[in-house]
Amino acid sequence: MISVIIVNFNGREYLEQCLSSLALQTFCDYEVIVVDNASSDGSVGYLEAHFPDVILVRAGENLGFAGGVNAGIQVASGEYIMTLNNDTRVDPDCLFHLLEVMDQDDGVGMAAAKILFFDHRINSTGICISRSGAAWDRGIYEEDTGQYDSIEEVFGPCAGAALYRRLMLEEVGLFDEDFFLYMEDVDLAFRARLLGWKCVYTPRAQVYHIHGGTAGVGSDLAVYYGNRNILWYVLKDFPACILITSLPWIIGRNLAVIPHYMMKGRGRAILKAKSHALMGVPAMIGRRKMVRQTVPDSEIMRFISTWSSVGRYRDVAGTV
Repeated sequence: MISVIIVNFNGREYLEQCLSSLALQTFCDYEVIVVDNASSDGSVGYLEAHFPDVILVRAGENLGFAGGVNAGIQVASGEYIMTLNNDTRVDPDCLFHLLEVMDQDDGVGMAAAKILFFDHRINSTGICISRSGAAWDRGIYEEDTGQYDSIEEVFGPCAGAALYRRLMLEEVGLFDEDFFLYMEDVDLAFRARLLGWKCVYTPRAQVYHIHGGTAGVGSDLAVYYGNRNILWYVLKDFPACILITSLPWIIGRNLAVIPHYMMKGRGRAILKAKSHALMGVPAMIGRRKMVRQTVPDSEIMRFISTWSSVGRYRDVAGTV
């Protein structure tokens, strides 16, 4: 069984399209769990009235994406967990094709969907990372001309539409709730990779995404969490040798984005992000002892680019 977990925060306007598309799936062995993060827009009442078969988890507060998904996992029955943004529409064969690539190899712990904007440009075909810690969605904003139409291994999936093997989550751990939102999927993919789990991207599983429907693209919220967490995950997850040798890129990028966002009118958000990131450094370094590694550094380095795709950082583009 696949447990599809949707985190909702004041997203009532998106729920009908998302949940109706799930009802048309050709793969039938699944359940839908909506975790409502204390919405004030009538989302709960709408779900109860129009989608009574959905398993509804009412959070007493906004748990963010990470905490919301984890709350959903606690009540999920499936051996596979699909995370899905509320502002999406899934193609009828999406669940089938995600499970198809997962079932072909027990070592595959994550499957990435082909996520498109509604204008058919690419949103994500998997996560890319660089030595600076910058993470971006492969192919984002490109016209979809078939350049990503091959099933292939990628570093990790965008959690806006991803399938995770529950056995992997039990070994690796769930989403880090201190991340709240943004980069939580990068952190999870990194921890999985360090233990030898693979991620496969399949273009046959297609999802359409409004993008930023909840947090807003380039909003203060997105700038804050993206730029705070981009430092946290590298300090927590980068193997020691890679972390030390990458410090010039990490420090350089974290300093360079400050004037960039100040010129965009996001000065308060970026300064708050970086100050809070620095305050969290001791805690993230302390968590390194809980991050296990069984693969050589070379296995991780084959996915790390020296330079990032300029202007396509996930703290700008966002994941929800």
